[in-house]
Amino acid sequence: MTAPHAVVFMIFNRPDNTRQVFETIRAAAPSKLLVIADGPRANRPVEAEKCAAARAIIEEVDWECEVQTNYSETNLGCRLRIASGLTWAFELVDKAIILEDDCVPSASFFPYCAELLDYYESDERVMMISGDNHLLGRAGTSDSYYFSRYAHLWGWATWRRAWAKYDLNMTDWPEIRNRGLFDQYVWKRSERFWWASVFQSAFEGNVDTWDFQWVYSIWANSGLCIAPARNLVRNIGVHSDATHTTRTTKETVYTSLGAEELELPLTHPATVLASYDKDELEAKLRFANEQVLPYPLNKYVYSAHRLLAAKLTGRGRRDR
Repeated sequence: MTAPHAVVFMIFNRPDNTRQVFETIRAAAPSKLLVIADGPRANRPVEAEKCAAARAIIEEVDWECEVQTNYSETNLGCRLRIASGLTWAFELVDKAIILEDDCVPSASFFPYCAELLDYYESDERVMMISGDNHLLGRAGTSDSYYFSRYAHLWGWATWRRAWAKYDLNMTDWPEIRNRGLFDQYVWKRSERFWWASVFQSAFEGNVDTWDFQWVYSIWANSGLCIAPARNLVRNIGVHSDATHTTRTTKETVYTSLGAEELELPLTHPATVLASYDKDELEAKLRFANEQVLPYPLNKYVYSAHRLLAAKLTGRGRRDR
């Protein structure tokens, strides 16, 4: 198998998880490995040892590979560490496959990403390639992948050209919110409320995350995401110590998905258009009830939800 493009590996304080993902990277043997790590939290004495153990695994690279590291000695948190780390990575490479320490990909994930990074390299419409399929076995396509408005980030890939549009501060969110410019992506009122609420919460800095800002940046630039016909990445990060995906969150329906193999070579769709039917199905699966919401609706999101509800209900002509 041809070695994939550069791989960006984001690690922290979970050496056991880091080991599992590292072994899949080792099997793929990328020519470049860029490692991003956050520092230990000062109020958790044992964390420094765990961070050191995770970083030590990177020293085991035993194939021909250029390794570069971006390690923080202090704890920056998810928002700043991942955002700054990916910006650093795309100063070094123009395209990359990206894995966190709890995302275990199948073998075909790497050639899938590598082929599509080349295939859509110059297509500004396409902003990311995901390894995730959250249709729970109901994709129903003869192609190897489809286009979506949803950005799933448990194993993904993108280009420097797309990451250059990443806006951590969500500069234009107030105008987009007030004019309802994202309504074109969200048809059901309940989903519209949810997205407006989490975007507002991220804009206000009430959640320590970077990924809502990436979804925002894709939507603000009319970008498309690629999703595989089968789920290619298994999430092993659900436990009580996790930052976001704990056993108390409502995401376990997705973390139970296995990493499947995708038949190669890839079969490409005839058109570069978002698949309305598949996105509608995903919205129904995710938002039909609160058991499968992407993140728990914490107090900040609930507050933003209430403040925005009255404003957004006035634009519900397309709601079902």
